[in-house]
Amino acid sequence: MQQDIYNLKKILKANNEELTYYSLSELENQGHNIKKLPFSVRILLENALRNYDDFSVTKDHLDAILNWKPAKSDKDIAFKPARVLMQDFTGVPAVVDIASLRSEMARKDGDASKINPLIPVDLVIDHSVQVDYFAAQYAYQQNMEEEYKRNNERYTFLKWAQKSFNNFSVVPPGMGICHQVNLEYFSKGAIARNGMVFPDTLVGTDSHTPMVNGIGVVAWGVGGIEAEAAVLGQPIYFISPEVIGLKLTGKLPVGSTATDLVLTIANLLRKYGVVGKFVEVFGPGLDNLSVPDRATIGNMSPEFGCTITYFPIDGKTLEYMRSSNRSEEQIQLVEDYCKANMLWRKDEDEINYTDVLELDVSTIEPSVAGPKRPQDKILLKNLKEKFIELEHTSFGRKYIEPSEREEAIVRWKEEGGSQPAKQPRNPTPDVEIEAKTKNGLKTVWISNRSQKYMLSDGSVAIAAITSCTNTSNPFVMIGAGLVAKKAREHGIDVKPWVKTSLAPGSKVVTDYLEKADLLKDLEALQFHLVGYGCTSCIGNSGPLPPEISKAVEENDLIVTSVLSGNRNFEARIHPQVKMNFLMSPMLVVAFAIAGRVDIDLTSEPLATDHNGRDIFLKDIWPTDDEIHKVMKKVLSPNDFKKNYDEIFDGNEIWQNLEVTDDKIYQWDDESTYIKEAPFFRNLSEEPKDLKNIEDARALLVLGDSITTDH
Repeated sequence: MQQDIYNLKKILKANNEELTYYSLSELENQGHNIKKLPFSVRILLENALRNYDDFSVTKDHLDAILNWKPAKSDKDIAFKPARVLMQDFTGVPAVVDIASLRSEMARKDGDASKINPLIPVDLVIDHSVQVDYFAAQYAYQQNMEEEYKRNNERYTFLKWAQKSFNNFSVVPPGMGICHQVNLEYFSKGAIARNGMVFPDTLVGTDSHTPMVNGIGVVAWGVGGIEAEAAVLGQPIYFISPEVIGLKLTGKLPVGSTATDLVLTIANLLRKYGVVGKFVEVFGPGLDNLSVPDRATIGNMSPEFGCTITYFPIDGKTLEYMRSSNRSEEQIQLVEDYCKANMLWRKDEDEINYTDVLELDVSTIEPSVAGPKRPQDKILLKNLKEKFIELEHTSFGRKYIEPSEREEAIVRWKEEGGSQPAKQPRNPTPDVEIEAKTKNGLKTVWISNRSQKYMLSDGSVAIAAITSCTNTSNPFVMIGAGLVAKKAREHGIDVKPWVKTSLAPGSKVVTDYLEKADLLKDLEALQFHLVGYGCTSCIGNSGPLPPEISKAVEENDLIVTSVLSGNRNFEARIHPQVKMNFLMSPMLVVAFAIAGRVDIDLTSEPLATDHNGRDIFLKDIWPTDDEIHKVMKKVLSPNDFKKNYDEIFDGNEIWQNLEVTDDKIYQWDDESTYIKEAPFFRNLSEEPKDLKNIEDARALLVLGDSITTDH
């Protein structure tokens, strides 16, 4: 039972309602220097005070956070999140465990329906869609159909769980990416529950859960065991964190984007070393960053190495809540509560951080990161030079300028320069592949009935506008649409060997692109909608077209991918693609047009028009004013309302999945996927004594930068 040992309970009057809260201001009045604490630590402190029961949250846990110091600590603290976010890959095992507990309860003649999550759990199905079909109007529908065929058993199980469990919701496939849905819909800022108001907090079964740090929500990714503990009402224990302050000054210069900023921050924080630490952002430069910009930064916390990258709640937060259709009552609650409880962003200079790093945002230049680590930032103007270096140092190959490769694209006039819709599952007819070697460089010529083109090292095989990291940001998405529009106006197109895809994190994105009349421009450049899910960002790129795959495989070509995702580990995006570069959606479109990464887009033409005139990146790059003008015209809370009113409905296939009303899941003994967990069978009513693990052996001893998270 919770205990208010410091007599901190106060009443907040909000929206004609009286709500109880644990007052940090009162703690300040009692002599504790709360103003010196980072905002993220204040939220951990409020959490410990509210959940203190002297059992799972003890006085030692409370003191460890109440007496937080900037120095490194060895003391445990306890954290009880308000809710849990899951996705379908890592979430299914947790749901299987809860269903298995019910089965064991039934075997013991207990009431199995009493076993439910104790806090709200939202599971978003976003990790299963693959890009099998692309560059066609029907790609989205056919990818969705393939997804259901592959995952029918899993989806039926999850739909049963949603129907059977209390406190458990499922967002069906094709509705969005969990972190973007969390940002745009689930996150509240402050939660009113059972007569109390407290900060919205969560843990998620995906490493990019910190995306909502950008909206002032403390959240991070955890493993399945920790998530299940939270679901069952248990605290998560961890060492009291160091908090690094990241002071931002200045404003993004014209031509640079939040993507360029986040890649710069990744480089900065990885060099400094923030593993196991919190990062909290402050400074005057914060006033110039929108919530989508902040969310892009928060999203890449795992790439930085830190647990969270926290942005305190301020006026920008409320602006975003209003623009994304949060109710005025909710917005007022967030403002009133945060201002009353020392959680509103102010007096930043009084805070004691473990250390402070500074970054002048006005120095940010257009950048990419790669070829296999997110922190390896490369200025756009240096990418060609870096590729040449990598080709030699990593692959032992001599670089040959494109002009020496006899590069050409010949299209039959009667084909109008366009391509038929690509279907990677079916072999492309009448294709000839011819390998040549010139000056030590292997090039591969591919010809079919409509065109002839050449692949070589550095060719872009995949160009993906993907991932919640960037598709949650209207500035770069509308910017990508304007790049496509200007490219069409100049008569240039993507190269025929590039597999293109558009996979936003929510349906709101395609709504505003369509209203801006930019979706048709992206589609004209083969960036058709392929799904609302993670796709290429997590390696669900689907197969390369057969002729491209064969050419790469047989000739050991070093082809590349360009994507607006957050990770580019070797072989993550596609096993045949050896180099992967992270960048803004705008640059993804540009590199799809160029068709290669061994190019300096700041000085070299990316294509020639039908009249042979060179077209440069600057010719198709929109101004900030152009982007903001379109944003002002098309962004509307109504788009959020329309899409999120239907978030749990799913399509016809989902609605037709048949599930039982049984409170006990009917396990299929023949299933190779959904199996009852064996750990709960024959559980004793009293837990057995813990025993020491002795003579255990290490299974693997690994070097640096080894990850299972591909």
